[in-house]
Order: sequence, then C-alpha cells, then structure tokens
Amino acid sequence: MASLKKLAGQTLWYGMSNIAAKLLNQILTPIVTRVLNMPAGIADYGNFNVVMAFISFVNVVFTYGMETAYFRFSASGTDRNKLFQTTFASLLVSTILLSTLLIIFRVPISHLVWLDGHPEYVTWCVGIIAFDTLAAIPFARLRQEERPRKYAFTRVAGIVVNIVLTIYFLQWCPTHLSAEPGNKFTIWFNQNNSAGFMLLANLAASAFTFLLLIGEWISFRFRFDSELWKKIIVYSAPMVVIGLGGMVNETFDRIMLPRLLPVSALDASIAVGIYGANYRISIFITLFITAFRMSAEPFFFGQSSDKNAPKTYARVMKWFVIVLCFAFLFTSMYMDIWKYFVGTAYRSGLGVVPILLAANVCLGIYYNLAVWYKITDRMNMGMLITFIGAAITLVLNFIFIPHYGMYACAWATLAAYSSMMVISYFMGQKYFPVPYNVRKLLAYLGVMLALFFTHRLVMSMTDKVFVRLITASVFMYLFIKLVIAAEKKELEKMPFIGSYISQMGKKAE
Repeated sequence: MASLKKLAGQTLWYGMSNIAAKLLNQILTPIVTRVLNMPAGIADYGNFNVVMAFISFVNVVFTYGMETAYFRFSASGTDRNKLFQTTFASLLVSTILLSTLLIIFRVPISHLVWLDGHPEYVTWCVGIIAFDTLAAIPFARLRQEERPRKYAFTRVAGIVVNIVLTIYFLQWCPTHLSAEPGNKFTIWFNQNNSAGFMLLANLAASAFTFLLLIGEWISFRFRFDSELWKKIIVYSAPMVVIGLGGMVNETFDRIMLPRLLPVSALDASIAVGIYGANYRISIFITLFITAFRMSAEPFFFGQSSDKNAPKTYARVMKWFVIVLCFAFLFTSMYMDIWKYFVGTAYRSGLGVVPILLAANVCLGIYYNLAVWYKITDRMNMGMLITFIGAAITLVLNFIFIPHYGMYACAWATLAAYSSMMVISYFMGQKYFPVPYNVRKLLAYLGVMLALFFTHRLVMSMTDKVFVRLITASVFMYLFIKLVIAAEKKELEKMPFIGSYISQMGKKAE
C-alpha cells in the first residue's frame, strides 16, 4: 500500500501539472477554432496539425529512446552523474548533426510537409525538435530524483508562453497592425500565415522551457563514458522503432487524411483541421495517461526487483482502468458541454470523439501492460507489438479514408490500440505473469460501455440539453457508487478518502 500511495502522490503532481498544461493549452482550441473559422483559416489549422504530426515522428529519431534508457540504467545502480553526462552528451551531439542536416534540406522538406513557400518554417520546426530533445534528459532527471514540483512548474510555464504568443499572433496582431501598413513588422507579418505563427509560438515555448531547466543541465561537462553509451544504445535502439510505430498509430492519420481524401487540397486541409480540433477533445483521457506514464515508468523500474511487484502492478492496473472509465464517461456523456471547446465551423467532426476516447482507453491499458517487456529487456517484443499496431493503422486508413474520411482515422486508431492491448496482455502473461483481475477489469469496461450506449439512446430520443445532462450526471453517480461498493475495503485504507468512505458505510448501516 505504501508503494501505491507513493505512486498516487507522484501521479497527482505529474497529473496536476499535465492537467494544468493540457487545460491551459485547451484554451487555445476554442480561441484558434473561432479565429480561424473561414476555409483558409481552417486549412491553415489543418496544415499546422500535419506539421506537428511530422514533428512527432522526427522527435522520436532525435531522442532515440534515451529517456527510457535513463530510467532503466538509473534503476540498475549505474552512477547517476555519469549516466546524465553520457546521455546528455549523446543527445547534444546527435541533435546538432541532425538539425544541421534538416536545415540544409529545408526547401525540399517544406514541400513534403505542405509548407511550400516557407522553408523558414522548417527551420522553426527543427528548433522546436532540438529544444524538446535537449530537455528530455533534464526532465527525466527531475522525475528520477522525484522533484515533481519543479517538473510541474516548468511544463506549465512553457505552455503559458505558447498560449500568450499564439493569442498575440492570431488575435492582437491582425487587429492592431492594420493601422501601420508600412511598418517592417507589419510587412513581415503579412508575408506569413497562421500555421507559421503557431509554429513560432511553439518554438519560443520550447526554448523558454529548456532555459528554465538550466539548473538540471548547467552541470554538464561532456564527460562521455563510451562503454556505458554502448550499453545504453543497445537498450534504447529498439525504442526508436517502437516510438516510430507509436507515432504511426498516434499521428499518421493526420498525414494520410489529406493525401487520400478524393477532394481538393483546400478541402483536404479543412478536413484535417476539423479532425485535429475534435481530436483535442479526447485529450481528457490522454492527459491521465500522460500523467500516469510520467510517474509510472520510474516507479515500475524501481519496483521490478521486489518479490511483490506483480501484485503491485495488478493493483495499479485496476485503479488505472477505473480512472480511465471515469474519464471516458465524463467526456463522452457531457458532449453537450465539451462541444463548445471548438468553434461552430469545426463541430461537424464531433462524432469521432467517442471513438477516439475508446481508443485512448485501450492505449492507456496497453501502456500499463507494456511494463513486462521493458523490465525484462525484451524490447524486440515491444517492437513486434508496435509493428502490428502500425500495420493495422496504415492498412485500415489506406483502405477506408477515401470512403469515410476522418471516421476511418478514428476507427483505425481504435482497432490498432485495442489489438496492441490484447496482444500485449497475452504475451506479457507468458514472459512476466501479473495476476490481473481480468474479470473485474472487463466488468468495469463493460459497465462503462453500457452506460455510454444507454446515454446515447437517451440523446437520440430528446434534444433537450438539460435532460441529457441530468441523465449523464445520474449515470456518473451510478458508476461512482459501483466503484465504492466494489472497492470499499481498499478505499477505506486510503488517506483522506478512506475516512469519508467509512462514514458513508456507517450511515448506511
């Protein structure tokens, strides 16, 4: 129980920082989707989503699994200062080389990522990737040393910079610069578009975040241990393949969508913009997943030598699934509220949100299951599972996007993540058995789906928003009551909530 309390406490801090960051970043969605509400603006937003998808891919290559390797070797007793110096030096050298190569070929790359006429945007993208890469090990150091407060502050501060600059470029500048048409800044501003301005805001945020981490990297002295580096590379190299496969599942739909839709380039970009905006609504679940991963990865490695580790992992899984079910219901059943997070011009894509939410539930469970191949050093197994998921994503999108557009993207994502979840479970039980209470987990997921579809039935029968919201609230209450009844004994042992649950039980008696 003590280890779970520790994980819960750290998840709370990482969770709060990620929740705050995501919610702050979410402020941009209603602003951007209302400012960019004309076809050209929606297309710019679509192009921005495509570029950010490419950035995600390149970032995997730039970091080549060093963050996970840092946790793995730190947990195995490697000198942490030597580990930091070696991993940071490796990333610094490779980042300089790769960044230089991309900048040299920025013109042909700009055509590939739909930034024709703006090769400087590729340079800005490289800057984003470079700063994010160099911040990876300092952030990992904060997590390994269990300093979530510094981690939280740094993450949130970077998001705030991004928000302020995005609002400045998209709202303030168009209004105020029109009065000074001959100004040099006005001329420069008019030569760029909304996608470029959002990239510039992200670049400034990434640079600012890296500077805030100066306390973590200022001690760097290029003390490179070649023997240690070879061991790290052997471990981390498969993470590149796993990471690229993961990015195929996570972002490649936004790259394939504009290329496979049988419509004009403008309409294709608009479709990506609408899909990308609605994808952000499903972020409520992904922020829980991200928060959990931030604390769980070092926790799992730290617990791996404990003889009770499998039981601990099983309990973690149970509570994680409960949280995911709650997040799914809270988001999907209150869509009458969440729809206002995107502008009216983007709401034609709201139908993909529940599908993406279900996909992210499967993804969260998969990340929890994936502990078996990380702590047993069977990264090749992780590669295989990722390949299968990526193949499903590519094949389904290729076949169905021309016919079903963004809905094909959403269903392909669900198919890929659910397949990876199932495969990982059965393979994991063979190589690292964990006593998951599968029946209880399936029961929670079944109740989640039953409540969702019942609520959908109610929605189809009435247009009255207050009836829909009241029904959603009743169903949320029923789910919470179910969890309390099923997990009462364990809840009573938890701090804060335990005394409340006990009092509820006494009143019921």
